[in-house]
Amino acid sequence: MLVTYIEAIRQAMDEELARDRNVLLMGEDVGVLGGAFKATAGLQEKHGADRVVDMPISESLIVGAGIGLAVQGMRPVLEMQFIDFISCGFDQIVNSAATLRYRHGGQTACPIVVRGPSGGGVHGGLYHSQNPEAWFCHVPGLKVVAPATAYDAKGLLKSAIRDDDPVIYFEHKFLYRRIKEEIPAEEYLVPIGKAALRKEGRDLTVITYGAPVHAVMKAARDMAAEVDIEVIDLRTLQPIDWATVKASARKTGKVLIVHEARLNGGIGGEVAARIAQDCFEELDGPVMRLGARDAHTPFAPAMEAYVLPNQEKITEAIRKLAAY
Repeated sequence: MLVTYIEAIRQAMDEELARDRNVLLMGEDVGVLGGAFKATAGLQEKHGADRVVDMPISESLIVGAGIGLAVQGMRPVLEMQFIDFISCGFDQIVNSAATLRYRHGGQTACPIVVRGPSGGGVHGGLYHSQNPEAWFCHVPGLKVVAPATAYDAKGLLKSAIRDDDPVIYFEHKFLYRRIKEEIPAEEYLVPIGKAALRKEGRDLTVITYGAPVHAVMKAARDMAAEVDIEVIDLRTLQPIDWATVKASARKTGKVLIVHEARLNGGIGGEVAARIAQDCFEELDGPVMRLGARDAHTPFAPAMEAYVLPNQEKITEAIRKLAAY
């Protein structure tokens, strides 16, 4: 059966609620409404209002309450209705959740998942299009994941819920109903911290994650007669699977990093620096990056397309790197 990206997310939460009584969902409109995008549709009716809890419009409260419940042995899944508003809970995440295990000498844990729709391409404008993953990858104690497929969306969310550390889970809203995939009927997990080799190649490596994975894969197919492209989907942004990244860089000698987040301060800068530092002798060209322009995401479709990376920009960057 074909399952959409958002249905895979809903299934993961449904299964974990059924499996473990300590799992609960909290967020704005996650209960009666079933979520703004229907990611939690039917879950309150099935599991009860004490386990799928509608919260006030206060992200700081949602995260803070989740941390308190986690300390008491619960496993809260905390929805940000749009990931842009995770900034309202930033202090609770980076100064409380991320440091809790360290502050207590490893004697306690903070098993929360903070999940929500990220990304642009849907003409959402300033407050509904952001990709703030780099903020959290800088913080020890947090894990950060960004699935690109329905299979990974389900498997990574189940792993995140079972993880004893706080996990920030970025689900790209552009993929919600555009991506459909056959996923197993039986239970499975996708490990946090392991990248996926989406396509083998010998000439050039493209490293990416989230929605751009699909654009990169199309570019790799369309350009097959010109260049043999290897595609790495990071899946986990903290911790990054450096072994897979460096092995591919050494194999092809040329690396392009693509992400939808803004170029300045993005994850691509760290990946590029590590590759340049550790794989310099094997490189045959500069480590290149492609991201969004350093501007806010506009509402107007034409302006949004100008700011965000797209198929044409990816193809152009690949040709430029391949020419070295």
